[in-house]
Amino acid sequence: MARITVEDCLDQVGDDNRFALVHLAVERIRQHRQGEPFLVGGKNKEVVMTLREIASGKVTFGNIKDLPAQRRAREAVERDSKGE
Repeated sequence: MARITVEDCLDQVGDDNRFALVHLAVERIRQHRQGEPFLVGGKNKEVVMTLREIASGKVTFGNIKDLPAQRRAREAVERDSKGE
């Protein structure tokens, strides 16, 4: 897998704002520590996996607060479709 760079993440965050990138990454890491799964595959450490999520565009300032609720909604739909 290709190496992740801060520049890849800044392309997604925009404005070359490293401070904002750090805040986004910290918020996502907090979510992971509360049980949220990673949205990308890999076997890296938590910080690297979080940066991969940001660089891929799956974690943004626009959706960071909604990601846990979206996961719960998906799981509820899956449970309903299985008849649980």
